[in-house]
Amino acid sequence: MRTLFYMLVLANVAFFAFAYSGAGADTRGDAQIIGQQLNPQKIRLLMPEQVSALTRKTEPPKLSAVCLEWGAFVGGDTTRAVQALEPLGLGAKLTQRRQEDVAGFRVQIAPLASRQAATQKAVELKRLDVEEYFVVPDDPKWRNAISLGVFKTEEAAKARLEAVRAKGVKSAAIGRRDTQLSKTYFQVHDAGPAVAAKLNELKHGFAGTEVRDCAPGEKKS
Repeated sequence: MRTLFYMLVLANVAFFAFAYSGAGADTRGDAQIIGQQLNPQKIRLLMPEQVSALTRKTEPPKLSAVCLEWGAFVGGDTTRAVQALEPLGLGAKLTQRRQEDVAGFRVQIAPLASRQAATQKAVELKRLDVEEYFVVPDDPKWRNAISLGVFKTEEAAKARLEAVRAKGVKSAAIGRRDTQLSKTYFQVHDAGPAVAAKLNELKHGFAGTEVRDCAPGEKKS
Protein backbone atom coordinates (compact mmCIF):
# COMPACT_ATOMS: atom_id res chain seq x y z
CA MET A 1 0.00 0.00 0.00
CA ARG A 2 2.81 2.36 0.91
CA THR A 3 4.62 1.42 -2.28
CA LEU A 4 1.57 2.36 -4.34
CA PHE A 5 1.32 5.72 -2.56
CA TYR A 6 4.91 6.61 -3.38
CA MET A 7 4.43 5.60 -6.98
CA LEU A 8 1.43 7.96 -7.29
CA VAL A 9 3.39 10.82 -5.74
CA LEU A 10 6.30 10.29 -8.16
CA ALA A 11 3.89 10.15 -11.09
CA ASN A 12 2.30 13.47 -10.09
CA VAL A 13 5.70 15.13 -9.68
CA ALA A 14 6.79 13.87 -13.09
CA PHE A 15 3.57 15.13 -14.73
CA PHE A 16 3.83 18.61 -13.26
CA ALA A 17 7.51 18.82 -14.20
CA PHE A 18 6.72 17.85 -17.80
CA ALA A 19 3.82 20.27 -18.02
CA TYR A 20 5.86 23.14 -16.61
CA SER A 21 8.84 22.53 -18.91
CA GLY A 22 6.58 22.32 -22.01
CA ALA A 23 4.65 25.50 -21.21
CA GLY A 24 7.83 27.38 -20.53
CA ALA A 25 9.32 26.23 -23.82
CA ASP A 26 6.18 27.33 -25.68
CA THR A 27 6.21 30.70 -23.94
CA ARG A 28 9.86 31.28 -24.65
CA GLY A 29 9.36 30.16 -28.26
CA ASP A 30 6.45 32.56 -28.78
CA ALA A 31 8.42 35.44 -27.29
CA GLN A 32 11.37 34.67 -29.57
CA ILE A 33 9.14 34.58 -32.66
CA ILE A 34 7.46 37.87 -31.72
CA GLY A 35 10.85 39.46 -31.09
CA GLN A 36 12.09 38.33 -34.51
CA GLN A 37 8.97 39.69 -36.19
CA LEU A 38 9.09 43.10 -34.58
CA ASN A 39 12.86 43.80 -34.70
CA PRO A 40 12.31 46.74 -32.33
CA GLN A 41 15.83 48.06 -32.87
CA LYS A 42 14.95 48.57 -36.55
CA ILE A 43 11.70 50.47 -35.98
CA ARG A 44 11.98 54.14 -37.02
CA LEU A 45 9.26 56.70 -36.45
CA LEU A 46 8.52 59.00 -39.42
CA MET A 47 8.00 62.72 -39.09
CA PRO A 48 4.70 64.14 -40.45
CA GLU A 49 6.42 65.71 -43.46
CA GLN A 50 8.05 62.37 -44.31
CA VAL A 51 4.67 60.62 -44.26
CA SER A 52 3.27 63.39 -46.48
CA ALA A 53 6.17 62.95 -48.94
CA LEU A 54 5.44 59.23 -49.23
CA THR A 55 1.79 59.81 -50.07
CA ARG A 56 2.26 62.86 -52.29
CA LYS A 57 1.77 62.27 -56.02
CA THR A 58 4.72 63.05 -58.24
CA GLU A 59 3.88 65.93 -60.57
CA PRO A 60 5.37 66.02 -64.07
CA PRO A 61 8.03 68.70 -64.57
CA LYS A 62 6.73 71.96 -65.99
CA LEU A 63 8.29 73.10 -69.27
CA SER A 64 9.06 76.76 -69.62
CA ALA A 65 7.45 78.62 -72.50
CA VAL A 66 9.62 79.06 -75.58
CA CYS A 67 9.45 82.06 -77.88
CA LEU A 68 11.07 81.70 -81.30
CA GLU A 69 11.71 84.44 -83.85
CA TRP A 70 12.10 83.84 -87.59
CA GLY A 71 13.41 86.52 -89.94
CA ALA A 72 14.25 88.95 -91.26
CA PHE A 73 11.92 89.40 -94.24
CA VAL A 74 11.62 92.28 -96.67
CA GLY A 75 9.31 92.92 -99.59
CA GLY A 76 7.57 89.95 -101.18
CA ASP A 77 9.33 87.42 -98.95
CA THR A 78 7.16 88.64 -96.08
CA THR A 79 4.01 87.58 -97.92
CA ARG A 80 5.53 84.22 -98.84
CA ALA A 81 6.48 83.62 -95.21
CA VAL A 82 2.92 84.35 -94.07
CA GLN A 83 1.62 81.78 -96.54
CA ALA A 84 4.20 79.22 -95.36
CA LEU A 85 3.12 79.70 -91.74
CA GLU A 86 -0.64 79.41 -92.35
CA PRO A 87 -0.76 75.55 -92.34
CA LEU A 88 0.70 75.54 -88.81
CA GLY A 89 -2.48 77.09 -87.40
CA LEU A 90 -0.60 79.15 -84.83
CA GLY A 91 -3.42 81.63 -84.22
CA ALA A 92 -2.71 84.07 -81.39
CA LYS A 93 0.70 82.51 -80.80
CA LEU A 94 2.01 84.18 -83.96
CA THR A 95 2.96 87.87 -83.90
CA GLN A 96 5.06 90.16 -86.06
CA ARG A 97 7.88 92.49 -85.14
CA ARG A 98 8.92 95.25 -87.52
CA GLN A 99 12.27 96.95 -87.62
CA GLU A 100 12.98 100.09 -89.60
CA ASP A 101 16.58 100.56 -90.71
CA VAL A 102 17.36 104.23 -91.16
CA ALA A 103 21.09 103.87 -91.49
CA GLY A 104 23.09 105.78 -94.08
CA PHE A 105 25.64 103.06 -94.97
CA ARG A 106 25.39 99.40 -95.85
CA VAL A 107 27.78 96.52 -96.41
CA GLN A 108 26.62 94.32 -99.24
CA ILE A 109 27.45 92.04 -102.11
CA ALA A 110 26.38 93.49 -105.46
CA PRO A 111 23.25 92.09 -107.16
CA LEU A 112 23.78 88.61 -108.59
CA ALA A 113 22.45 87.34 -111.90
CA SER A 114 19.47 85.39 -110.48
CA ARG A 115 17.70 84.43 -107.29
CA GLN A 116 19.30 80.99 -107.50
CA ALA A 117 22.77 82.54 -107.68
CA ALA A 118 21.95 84.71 -104.67
CA THR A 119 20.75 81.67 -102.72
CA GLN A 120 23.96 79.78 -103.54
CA LYS A 121 25.97 82.77 -102.36
CA ALA A 122 23.98 82.79 -99.11
CA VAL A 123 24.89 79.13 -98.56
CA GLU A 124 28.55 80.03 -99.06
CA LEU A 125 28.25 82.83 -96.48
CA LYS A 126 26.77 80.38 -94.01
CA ARG A 127 29.69 78.03 -94.58
CA LEU A 128 32.08 80.92 -93.88
CA ASP A 129 30.31 81.48 -90.53
CA VAL A 130 28.71 84.79 -91.61
CA GLU A 131 25.35 84.85 -89.82
CA GLU A 132 23.89 88.33 -90.33
CA TYR A 133 22.78 88.72 -93.94
CA PHE A 134 19.69 88.65 -96.14
CA VAL A 135 18.92 88.53 -99.85
CA VAL A 136 17.23 91.67 -101.21
CA PRO A 137 14.15 90.39 -103.10
CA ASP A 138 12.19 93.21 -104.73
CA ASP A 139 14.18 96.43 -104.90
CA PRO A 140 14.49 97.22 -108.64
CA LYS A 141 18.03 98.49 -108.24
CA TRP A 142 19.31 95.97 -105.68
CA ARG A 143 17.28 92.84 -106.44
CA ASN A 144 19.32 89.68 -105.60
CA ALA A 145 21.98 91.69 -103.81
CA ILE A 146 23.00 90.37 -100.39
CA SER A 147 22.95 92.81 -97.51
CA LEU A 148 25.52 92.17 -94.77
CA GLY A 149 24.33 94.96 -92.50
CA VAL A 150 23.21 98.59 -92.40
CA PHE A 151 24.89 101.23 -90.23
CA LYS A 152 24.45 104.82 -89.16
CA THR A 153 28.13 105.71 -89.53
CA GLU A 154 30.73 104.92 -92.13
CA GLU A 155 33.15 103.82 -89.39
CA ALA A 156 30.73 101.10 -88.25
CA ALA A 157 30.25 99.96 -91.84
CA LYS A 158 34.03 99.74 -92.33
CA ALA A 159 34.37 97.63 -89.19
CA ARG A 160 31.73 95.22 -90.49
CA LEU A 161 33.40 95.06 -93.89
CA GLU A 162 36.74 94.17 -92.31
CA ALA A 163 35.08 91.49 -90.20
CA VAL A 164 33.43 89.71 -93.14
CA ARG A 165 36.53 90.00 -95.31
CA ALA A 166 38.54 88.36 -92.54
CA LYS A 167 36.18 85.39 -92.89
CA GLY A 168 36.88 85.14 -96.62
CA VAL A 169 34.10 87.28 -98.14
CA LYS A 170 36.03 89.18 -100.82
CA SER A 171 33.11 90.52 -102.90
CA ALA A 172 31.57 92.70 -100.17
CA ALA A 173 31.68 96.49 -100.37
CA ILE A 174 30.29 99.60 -98.67
CA GLY A 175 27.50 101.63 -100.25
CA ARG A 176 25.34 104.58 -99.22
CA ARG A 177 21.65 104.13 -98.45
CA ASP A 178 19.14 106.81 -99.32
CA THR A 179 15.96 104.84 -98.65
CA GLN A 180 14.53 103.31 -95.48
CA LEU A 181 14.35 99.52 -95.32
CA SER A 182 11.58 97.81 -93.33
CA LYS A 183 12.27 94.32 -91.98
CA THR A 184 9.68 91.91 -90.60
CA TYR A 185 10.27 89.20 -88.00
CA PHE A 186 7.72 86.51 -87.11
CA GLN A 187 7.54 85.49 -83.46
CA VAL A 188 5.94 82.24 -82.26
CA HIS A 189 5.12 82.19 -78.54
CA ASP A 190 4.80 78.96 -76.53
CA ALA A 191 6.45 77.08 -79.38
CA GLY A 192 6.82 73.34 -78.86
CA PRO A 193 9.44 71.01 -80.40
CA ALA A 194 7.26 70.25 -83.44
CA VAL A 195 6.82 73.93 -84.29
CA ALA A 196 10.52 74.62 -83.76
CA ALA A 197 11.41 71.81 -86.14
CA LYS A 198 8.96 73.13 -88.75
CA LEU A 199 10.37 76.68 -88.56
CA ASN A 200 13.90 75.37 -89.04
CA GLU A 201 12.64 73.44 -92.06
CA LEU A 202 10.91 76.48 -93.56
CA LYS A 203 13.92 78.77 -93.23
CA HIS A 204 15.77 76.79 -95.90
CA GLY A 205 13.35 78.20 -98.46
CA PHE A 206 14.15 81.79 -97.45
CA ALA A 207 17.82 82.64 -97.92
CA GLY A 208 19.33 84.80 -95.22
CA THR A 209 16.68 84.08 -92.59
CA GLU A 210 17.29 82.38 -89.26
CA VAL A 211 15.33 80.98 -86.33
CA ARG A 212 16.42 82.15 -82.88
CA ASP A 213 15.10 82.83 -79.39
CA CYS A 214 13.08 86.01 -78.92
CA ALA A 215 14.77 88.81 -77.02
CA PRO A 216 14.07 88.50 -73.25
CA GLY A 217 11.81 91.56 -73.19
CA GLU A 218 9.64 90.16 -75.98
CA LYS A 219 8.84 86.77 -74.42
CA LYS A 220 5.37 86.23 -73.01
CA SER A 221 5.08 84.79 -69.50
